[in-house]
Amino acid sequence: MDFNNVPAIVTGGASGLGEGAARALAAAGCKVAILDLQKEQGEKVAADIGGIFVHCDVSSPESAEAALATAREAHGFCGVAVSCAGIGPAAKILGRDGVMPLETFSKVIEVNLIGTFNILRLAAADMAQREPNADGERGVIINTASVAAYEGQIGQAAYSASKGGVVALTIQSARELAREGIRVNTIAPGLFMTPMMSGMPQEVQNSLAATLPFPKRLGKPEEFGMMVEQMVRNPILNGETIRLDSALRMAPK
Repeated sequence: MDFNNVPAIVTGGASGLGEGAARALAAAGCKVAILDLQKEQGEKVAADIGGIFVHCDVSSPESAEAALATAREAHGFCGVAVSCAGIGPAAKILGRDGVMPLETFSKVIEVNLIGTFNILRLAAADMAQREPNADGERGVIINTASVAAYEGQIGQAAYSASKGGVVALTIQSARELAREGIRVNTIAPGLFMTPMMSGMPQEVQNSLAATLPFPKRLGKPEEFGMMVEQMVRNPILNGETIRLDSALRMAPK
């Protein structure tokens, strides 16, 4: 897909992987709308890349619909949608304090899986209104899973289930949206230097990096952004989940 002036939305774009994606798309020529709950940081990033910030709770139909409408009014029908918004609280199924509250599991599914689908369905509706290119392509949707979808660690039941759902959604939605000229892919990142990770003690960061086969360092948000850009550029990359993890295979804990 040609990036020049193509409207793009990035959920969770105020920081971390989402910020990496937003910056990469803007540098490639897209008109980027950052959809996030972090207003101050989101507005800062938007100003840096010449985009706009839109407040959005991805798990809310009304909030997401309003956010897409705002982005559409500013830039036009969405051509690229990247979903990076998510949460990952740790909780054991049977912990020291008893059984995991069902609300804990439900909240993670609501944000990570239902929120991803919420943006996918609304972005697809936008993309279906766009004029196709020579290949018949109208848009590209990129979702974010995790290596935890494959090797969930102890305490990651909710997170792993939510990200496993995103992986399963990839080929299904790619097949269903093919008739509209919309490609769908997913990135499953490993260990990246996100705000949550940077807040950990250096010795913890070093310990985690030591588990990586190669390179033995945490991934950078801009490297996630590079993968987003490649997924948009490559016209036959469709229905695929790509692990971006330095060959990491997570241990049980």
